[in-house]
Amino acid sequence: MSFLDQIKKRRSIYVIGKNVSLDKSEIEQTIKDAVRESPSSFNSQTSRVVILFAEAHEQFWGIVRETLRKIVPAEAFDATNAKINSFAAGYGTALFYEDQNVVKGLQEQFALYADNFPIWSEHSSAIAQFATWTALAEKGIGASLQHYNPIVDDEVGAKFDVPANWKLRAQLVFGSIEAPAGEKTYMDDAERFKTFG
Repeated sequence: MSFLDQIKKRRSIYVIGKNVSLDKSEIEQTIKDAVRESPSSFNSQTSRVVILFAEAHEQFWGIVRETLRKIVPAEAFDATNAKINSFAAGYGTALFYEDQNVVKGLQEQFALYADNFPIWSEHSSAIAQFATWTALAEKGIGASLQHYNPIVDDEVGAKFDVPANWKLRAQLVFGSIEAPAGEKTYMDDAERFKTFG
């Protein structure tokens, strides 16, 4: 299967379960390899990942649920709770962080580019997320990318002993594919691309 085929296989899978045939250690290694091989500006390697399985995975989504319960109107909470339950039904979650100490160090070392390093850090994180998502899809594991930061950052950081200089950027929840992805539509190429020469 070509690289482009792998990219096409990576989709947002919202109905996931715990029926994963891969060993946890193989999933963990896949995530580590994908992040390790992802490019970053100045080879800064700013991305950090906390990988949650089993009870830790369910605890994370419990934190999200209870945080949202405090801010979502009671009459609307049933839909929110159902959504969180669908994520908790998965096999695991990868929390993607960016190490702000590295970013600040680069800003100090290369003052000319100081304003760009936070932006480039976000690029690095996105690449690592995409690479991980695609690597899991290649192994038949479904996933979807979520963003419950920053409302859960402090509690999650305390629960999982996350260094204060790590900034949460996204959560990739994954598991067995229990229903296929929805149809994907594409905008017209003429609206997205220009070619010259």
